[in-house]
Amino acid sequence: MSKLDNKKVEKLMKYRWVVWGVLALAYVIVFFHRLAAGVVKDDLIREFNISGTTFANLGSTYFYAYMIMQIPSGMLADSLGARKTVTIGTLVAGIGSIIFGFAPTITMAFVGRLLVGLGVSVVFISLLKVQSQWFKESEFGTMSGITSFVGNMGGIMAQTPLAIMVAAITWRNSFVVMGAFSIIVAVLCYTIIRNTPVEMGLPSIEEIEGKEIQSEATQKPNLLEGLKKVMLNPRTWPGFILFAGFFGAFVSMTGTWGRSYMVDVYEISKVSASNYMMAAVLGMAIGSIVIGKVSDKIKKRKLPMVVFATIYVICWGIIVFVGGGKPPIGILMPLLFVLGFTCSAFVLGWACSKEINPPQIAGISTSVVNIGGFFGAAILPPLLGGVFDRLGNSLPPIEIYQKAFMYCFISAVIGFIFAFFIKETNCKNIYRDKV
Repeated sequence: MSKLDNKKVEKLMKYRWVVWGVLALAYVIVFFHRLAAGVVKDDLIREFNISGTTFANLGSTYFYAYMIMQIPSGMLADSLGARKTVTIGTLVAGIGSIIFGFAPTITMAFVGRLLVGLGVSVVFISLLKVQSQWFKESEFGTMSGITSFVGNMGGIMAQTPLAIMVAAITWRNSFVVMGAFSIIVAVLCYTIIRNTPVEMGLPSIEEIEGKEIQSEATQKPNLLEGLKKVMLNPRTWPGFILFAGFFGAFVSMTGTWGRSYMVDVYEISKVSASNYMMAAVLGMAIGSIVIGKVSDKIKKRKLPMVVFATIYVICWGIIVFVGGGKPPIGILMPLLFVLGFTCSAFVLGWACSKEINPPQIAGISTSVVNIGGFFGAAILPPLLGGVFDRLGNSLPPIEIYQKAFMYCFISAVIGFIFAFFIKETNCKNIYRDKV
């Protein structure tokens, strides 16, 4: 390789972290909005005079929008490119957050929440697409874990820090501030992100790894044909269902009902309750890095997923069944940390989806699996909300929450079962193998 080529490779290895860093900043916004509703639940119910089910539906609006947009997001990432897709999406999310903050009625609050969900829905798939263009195949599991870790920092911001901010400047101003920050990040995305190293006159990752460079025809796939291939591939669906079961339960706890559970059952302050939810989100952040790194190190996907999935189900079993739905508060902080840590099993589902489908449609294949998580997160919290509305005045809080969290336990068990149907890829693309 010539001296000039060495300089270009060095520039690529440095600039890819700049591109990833800006996208990761946008992903922090994604996670903030994902979990923020639970912190302002009481404020929203009081402000708009709504029921628990309506509140849960307001929170789920984000997830419905996110879920519906996953396949279009994959198509946009594979065609329009990450730069324009994330710029537009983050801008829309910023506007939606500002509308939510100023909303005079519950209808406008739904509109704001819908715009936020539509806007942030494109970020993660675009980030995975960029990773596939700027990072080596052997780094994908690790990078997916690091990405999830950084995103979860946004989830941590949406716990105790948001509770403190709301107390200081009100919930409305908090969402307006986040909207303004989102608009700034959108500008950074357009200024800094490049879809591929080639756009900067740099060598591609394929060239650096000594792989055959794909022709233009294979680089520009037929999107509908690609979607059909992914949907008809039976290996795609176990990851989808695992993500749905695990993430639906996790969001029901950390993003909707967990804070109220701590306040109502354990009778602690709202800020203290947020600390417990923050432990779960921090657990997921750290677990995401660990499982990605371990998977890439041992060249296995399925084994780490099964181990983490087993522990995750046990954690939910303790929450639901120990102490009649009220485990000793002394074990709750580490228990919630482990719950989040092992929920990260779904992180490897993204890597698997990329490795069991054609590499040139990485955006579409990861987007299909990604729908699963947000399908679970959209339908499960309202189910719990229905339990609270039905039984709110007839049973003590501990029994109501136990019955509600039973749905989370069942959801986690379903995800656990499908972990055993994950196809082992040994951390390489196996699409050409017989299905």
